[in-house]
Amino acid sequence: MKIIFSSFLLISSICFAQHKITVHVEQVPSSKGKVSVAVYESHETFLEFDKVFASGSAKAKEGRTTVEVDEIPNGEYAIALFYDENGNDELDTNWFGIPKEKVAFSHAKMRAFGPPKFKDCAFEVAKDVQVTISL
Repeated sequence: MKIIFSSFLLISSICFAQHKITVHVEQVPSSKGKVSVAVYESHETFLEFDKVFASGSAKAKEGRTTVEVDEIPNGEYAIALFYDENGNDELDTNWFGIPKEKVAFSHAKMRAFGPPKFKDCAFEVAKDVQVTISL
């Protein structure tokens, strides 16, 4: 009975493991405002503001700002972030919808005609992960 119970606990802890993504944002231009990070879990939801899987933010620090996002289960994820210079909790855009604030992505850069795809930004989480992204 002890073996069965111990096995169940081990399997449960592996299947429901929760991890932390630590995002180091480089080249933050100022200590005004904050840096906001959005974590997405699929290409269907990628860059949909109302379908963010998890998020976090931190007060901006000129040069490098670190944002932590907790309780991330095993899986494939992509990050989009922006430097919210005016601190209004919104990505400010011009009337064409082009961001007026700096944006960046995990493993990819903005393309000439729009943002990268989920697959270009995706990475695996099976333990705590550190990601460095430059603005």
